[in-house]
Amino acid sequence: MPLSSRQLQDILKGQADAIRQLQAIYEAMDARYATAADRYGFECRGCDDSCCLTRFYHHTLVELVGLFSGYLTLSAEERHCINQNAQTYCRVVSEDERRNRRTRHLCPLNRDTQCLLYRERPMICRLHGVPHIMRHPYKGLITGPGCHIFEATGQPVGESPLDRTPHYIALANLEKALRNATGIETRVRLTIAQMIVCFET
Repeated sequence: MPLSSRQLQDILKGQADAIRQLQAIYEAMDARYATAADRYGFECRGCDDSCCLTRFYHHTLVELVGLFSGYLTLSAEERHCINQNAQTYCRVVSEDERRNRRTRHLCPLNRDTQCLLYRERPMICRLHGVPHIMRHPYKGLITGPGCHIFEATGQPVGESPLDRTPHYIALANLEKALRNATGIETRVRLTIAQMIVCFET
């Protein structure tokens, strides 16, 4: 794992303002997502193929620390249960990969279809679902579809896509500032489950 619980606690103590800025970025994401979803008349009510079953990888130190800040607010019993689920998730996924099996497993933060750290969930968990665009400085305009539930609505994908560009830029700038302030260069490429495991190391 890239960082220990002690390292994450030190970052939290010294960079509390970064976490406040992260929450402001998240709030902007949520507002823009809600606007885009309203334009399409789309509402996520959960489904039998939840995005919580998708193995998303998260790539920023600031989101790792942000999730850790929420994790610390949970009771010791809840943290123990979540960590056990996360270890099981990592072990099963590793076995799936070893056997070249394509299976899906529920995020260890999902309890009865609800996210236990909904306020601190990372960017991709917030923006997944509706069609989107992203203006890349080198690759140009990148487009993406909605989730399979959205596609089932028959809505025209290109009508009112969510522009992820300003959110990516804001998060990238905050990430750069946090890394400059802490001197941490360790790369991050973790699932939620892998993040949680390192919270107890």
